Amino acid sequence: MKNLHKILSEIVQLTTLIETKYPELYRSLDENPMTLPVNEHPHMDKVVMQEYLESLKQLLQHYLDEHKVQS
Repeated sequence: MKNLHKILSEIVQLTTLIETKYPELYRSLDENPMTLPVNEHPHMDKVVMQEYLESLKQLLQHYLDEHKVQS
């Protein structure tokens, strides 16, 4: 499994890509349920961050599929 630093780096790279190439999708990230913690003080560990990274990848892939955009 990747270490937390690597996962965070990938999240930053992916969100930067989304922000620059797909700003209309980036605006919707605030509305993504994965970005909204249920608990007041959520536990953030490698597993949670890896799941978030995977959800970002899926969100982008879904967007590309829906809009037939070339990555």
